[in-house]
Amino acid sequence: MKAEISPLDGRYYRRIGHLSDYFSEFALARARCFVELRYIEALDETGLFTSLTKKEKQRIERARETFTEDDFTRIKEIEERVNQDVKSCELFLRECLQLEKPNLIHFGLTSEDINNLAYNRLFNAFRTEQQLPLLKQLLEKLTEMVDKWCAVPFPARTHGQAASPTTAGKEFAVFLARLLRQYQDLKQFRFRGKLNGATGNYSALMAAFPEHDWIAFSRQFVDGLGFDANLCTTQIEDHDTWSAYFSLTKRVNCIVLDMDRDLWAYISRGWFRLMPQEGEVSSSTMPHKVSPIDFENSEGNLTLSNTLLSTLADNLTQSRMQRDLSDSTMTRNIGVALAHSHLAIMETLKGLGKLALDEEASRRDLQDTPEVLAEAYQTILRAVEVEDPYTLLKELTRGRKVSLEDLHRFVDGLEVANSVKANLKAMRVQDYVGNAARITSLVIEEAKKELEQ
Repeated sequence: MKAEISPLDGRYYRRIGHLSDYFSEFALARARCFVELRYIEALDETGLFTSLTKKEKQRIERARETFTEDDFTRIKEIEERVNQDVKSCELFLRECLQLEKPNLIHFGLTSEDINNLAYNRLFNAFRTEQQLPLLKQLLEKLTEMVDKWCAVPFPARTHGQAASPTTAGKEFAVFLARLLRQYQDLKQFRFRGKLNGATGNYSALMAAFPEHDWIAFSRQFVDGLGFDANLCTTQIEDHDTWSAYFSLTKRVNCIVLDMDRDLWAYISRGWFRLMPQEGEVSSSTMPHKVSPIDFENSEGNLTLSNTLLSTLADNLTQSRMQRDLSDSTMTRNIGVALAHSHLAIMETLKGLGKLALDEEASRRDLQDTPEVLAEAYQTILRAVEVEDPYTLLKELTRGRKVSLEDLHRFVDGLEVANSVKANLKAMRVQDYVGNAARITSLVIEEAKKELEQ
């Protein structure tokens, strides 16, 4: 029996094991070899070396397109001997390619030239193939819910106290609009990479071929991999774009976390309920419970992810002088941070799939808090120039339980036109939602437009 240390590789592996395509040692070795092989091809195109033969080019292409468990095993065997992971990939490629001029492999480079581009390749693939599609699923689900509940009156709480009501659709539209902005930023995001040697000056490359424009070569190579070229670095790429990416992911996490906690509160108040799932148990002793465990699990995973992402964003942008190795161990844990985020959003989606709005419970709550109309009353009375209506309403309602009849008796005592009195008495809490439905419709329109692209 395999003994897992992390629940990501144990309890949750069935759900997120596919992320090993981006965050495992196998994936990293494959990405390193890919960059090394593309580099050989790029060097060959410069005309500085004896041209590769047709068969050599075929072997390079085949190695670039196919990376097996046997290849990875061989790299790890070499690493046991040389104790350097990037060098192990270089030596492996010397073995498997059997080039007539093997010195093209890793020519003039430092390990970080390969590492930063290999990690970029993995992060970019994860972003494109996993992170964005999952976030899109969440946006589509929220759009569906917002559309369905656009105009359904819903209680509001500020500081935990009854406040001017809203609609259920509007409350979800807030999260939809926030996540939509992050989704758009994430779609447009580009990583930055470097290929400039041991201390960032192209020194070894210049020593071998001083007339060649290695800065232009570097820019073209990095751009060709789909990244922006960082031409001015120390030995390591500064990872500022990594930090920006972690911060962007963390913002997504924070918004989802905010929604999880609101939903937990709404469920606890009975405004929403969870549809029971066949065979599911929420308590070992209380049979009646349908607990919001999906939102709670999401909250826990998001908290872990954000803690790691904050540490990574802060520390990976720092390196003593030209470089130190503290970043190496931290970088290997980036997948852990992103996997917790991914799992969390999966949990939130699962919870949303069980969610049902209890319109009757929401309406009862609204009808039980007529005091929230005090805002509307005092604002209307300001408009008709009643002196200090705020204080009048405060004395009537603050810290007291009042009824609709109490408010109507207050209105009867006002020296205002009968039309004003009639307007005030006609107001009902469930109708006092302002432009909520229109705002919601605008968010739906923007979301649908983005999601159809």
